[in-house]
Amino acid sequence: MKYDITKSSSPKMPELGKGTECIKLMLSQTSKDMHQPLVPMLFPIFGAHMSGVEFQYPDQTWKEPCGLMANLVAESGGNKGQLSNLVEALCRDFRTHDEMELQKLVEWQRQVKTRSSNKEKPNRPEVAFWFPPADVTNAAFIQNAMACEALGDRTQYLNLPEVEMADRMCGGHRQISQMLRNIYDRQRAGALRATADGVTGNPILRVNFTISSTPYATRKFYKNDLFNGTFGRMVFSYKPRSKRDGRIPRQGRYDATFMKSLDEYLLRLDLCKGRFIIPRLNKLIDQLAQDMATLADLTDDDVLWDMSKRALVSAWKSGCILWVLNNQTWTKPMGELVEWLVYHDIWSKLSLFADLLNVEASVTDEAAKRGPKNMLDQLPDSFTQIQLEVLRSTLGKSVEGSKKQINVWTNRGLVEFSPETGLYTKTEAYLNRDK
Repeated sequence: MKYDITKSSSPKMPELGKGTECIKLMLSQTSKDMHQPLVPMLFPIFGAHMSGVEFQYPDQTWKEPCGLMANLVAESGGNKGQLSNLVEALCRDFRTHDEMELQKLVEWQRQVKTRSSNKEKPNRPEVAFWFPPADVTNAAFIQNAMACEALGDRTQYLNLPEVEMADRMCGGHRQISQMLRNIYDRQRAGALRATADGVTGNPILRVNFTISSTPYATRKFYKNDLFNGTFGRMVFSYKPRSKRDGRIPRQGRYDATFMKSLDEYLLRLDLCKGRFIIPRLNKLIDQLAQDMATLADLTDDDVLWDMSKRALVSAWKSGCILWVLNNQTWTKPMGELVEWLVYHDIWSKLSLFADLLNVEASVTDEAAKRGPKNMLDQLPDSFTQIQLEVLRSTLGKSVEGSKKQINVWTNRGLVEFSPETGLYTKTEAYLNRDK
């Protein structure tokens, strides 16, 4: 395992090398303090440019690059607004398309108004917005999903500047859990109902979206959805409060040269069609699944293990997008970035919610303190079962689980037992894991 998420500091993003040039291009116009927080937010936007393409996950299922949801979390004044600048640069073609669609509606409304009451009214044109407004209502959201499906299984993308806007899109906070799960799993909306215009449809939800919010608003919003799967489906990117250095972060300009370079990458996404298997990415995800199991065993934390399963899927989808951006070629730096995405997502969740996953609290600093602890790291290099029992007791875990945990550590090659001394000793492989 390359990253230790049991520490309070965020996992450091790897150097962006060969194959990640598009990510470097996007970060070139943002302030340095926002490089790490913004990277996970890019993939839902990139993924919305793709339709008619599927990739095979290691479990043999086929998945589209939709259902990607990411929440940027930072304090008020933490430069979250830079995400909107990136969104507008990436979605210029969406804006152009949607303006043409809007003109169709305007023309239709004009015709309806100019027809007398005894004349047949023209039918409403089929329009599909690729980049709906952030304050879209649930009815309009479902209607647009129907149009996107009818006009080519297109993914719609939304950028919500406030997390509470998701309530309006989903039809109220009580519907948040079901709606977000349906979006993530590419399920139907479950919205079949009778209206004055007839019976509405029940489209497959091909949606990607990003959210920006403060830690307080984030914790309040997800508080009741930590254990039903909704929480795990959302990718979180947390930026802790920065030091008081008295410097105003500098941003670049999205000029014509930048846009020309960006459009070359977006064209690759638009043109990618069909079904693909990326062996090196799938091999990486299989290895990361083993790492997540080891991490859960080291901390004896089932919640962490459950969170990691969907973090792997989200990072894998990002890897598929990277592969297309890099002309359908895989590189080692791309794998390093995908690996970091998994750990950054889990670290962000633990930094924001660890205390709520155990007992009630109200501040993120306390949440970070109560996150899972690597128990093997807290033991000496050679230790007895009694020492582990004492440690588990101080962490609020059952003493009875000590024997099982030692057996797991032994089977994973993390510790070795010496019958002569009666001590368990950390293996060289474990001690040198970060080298």
